[in-house]
Amino acid sequence: MNLPGLGLTTPTPIQAQGIPEIMAGRDLMGLAQTGTGKTAAFGLPMVTKLLEIGRRPNPKSCRALVLAPTRELATQIAENIQNFSQGTPIRTFRVVGGASLNAQSERLARGVDILVATPGRLIDLLDRKALTLNEVLYLVLDEADQMLDIGFIHALRQIARLLPFKRQTLLFSATMPKQIEELATSYLKEPARVQVSPPGKAAEKIEQAVHFVNQGDKAKLLADYLARHPDELALVFGRTKHGSDKLMKLLDTWGFKAGAIHGNKSQGQRERTLQAFRSGELKVLVATDVAARGIDIPDVRHVYNYDLPNVPENYVHRIGRTARAGRDGRAVAFCAPAELGELRAIEKLTKVALPVIGGEPPSGAEANAAAKAAKAKQGNRQNRGAAHGQPHRPDEATKRPARRPSRRPRRTKAA
Repeated sequence: MNLPGLGLTTPTPIQAQGIPEIMAGRDLMGLAQTGTGKTAAFGLPMVTKLLEIGRRPNPKSCRALVLAPTRELATQIAENIQNFSQGTPIRTFRVVGGASLNAQSERLARGVDILVATPGRLIDLLDRKALTLNEVLYLVLDEADQMLDIGFIHALRQIARLLPFKRQTLLFSATMPKQIEELATSYLKEPARVQVSPPGKAAEKIEQAVHFVNQGDKAKLLADYLARHPDELALVFGRTKHGSDKLMKLLDTWGFKAGAIHGNKSQGQRERTLQAFRSGELKVLVATDVAARGIDIPDVRHVYNYDLPNVPENYVHRIGRTARAGRDGRAVAFCAPAELGELRAIEKLTKVALPVIGGEPPSGAEANAAAKAAKAKQGNRQNRGAAHGQPHRPDEATKRPARRPSRRPRRTKAA
């Protein structure tokens, strides 16, 4: 493995502490934020150990399974591991939703060394008997807290029942809620514990700030910021899919080279948009929290929280998209009066009072009134949807996967 050629010369803390434990064969619980080098921490020793086997995997099997919460993160992990194993017989394959099940099944028929998957698509393939987990030697749960946040706990339990008891398991998480402790108890056996940064701590090289602004003035404010840095990549986070698309189209009409990714985009659309952003063809990417942990583009210099997240931990993951690979970055939060509660929750989590670089903080009375008005507006939208037979769908960051439709054939009335 040509590690210097990949820019891996000095190990990060998670690599320096985690790799020796993994090479020793121990299960591992790693607590670290995104952008700290976790993929190399588990990928390098995993590839090294698989190379010692010296034979091809059996059909419909994999020797190592890496589970990730989003398509973007799964793609990023697979690409990194392919780079680590370049020039070796190790074969890595990625399976995610939005791609052909038949094509994925055909590839798995030959067997793979390392399979990187999202839980939902993995279960689809298991249901089709396109894959067996009987030969898994190494299991990695990456960003485990986000997998729980978006409702994959039942999928993880289902997958756990299909794995061999004798295996090495590595669990990585940015936060440590009670459910993660319970998950670790069921998946790990006497794990080594490595914590390289306190939960909620952002990367040190990120310059953070807040700009207070009315909700209706956010788009013009964003355009002003983008115009100051026309040649630098900027990532903009919105709360909803519809809002992100609307903002992207508005920026496009104003002359900015912008694209958008969210859960309603197909896998092909998301990959093409990310590639255009990575290459610099697009300068602005508007995204929902589906991208908060799945974008690894070192050239992102600016992150704008156009809408503050409902879950404060997501703020840390969002701004972690900049200042990657040792570079500097800047994150600006746009805070409307109704979002003052979200801002205070973020500051409580990060233990950092964000410097104010524009606008005036609303008074408590103004913030309460704005929050009530926003809540009433949201309730009106739900009621209108229900009146038209369209139940309200929660924000993408908090919704649970829809129940899979029954495969039983419908009964038809006799003619």
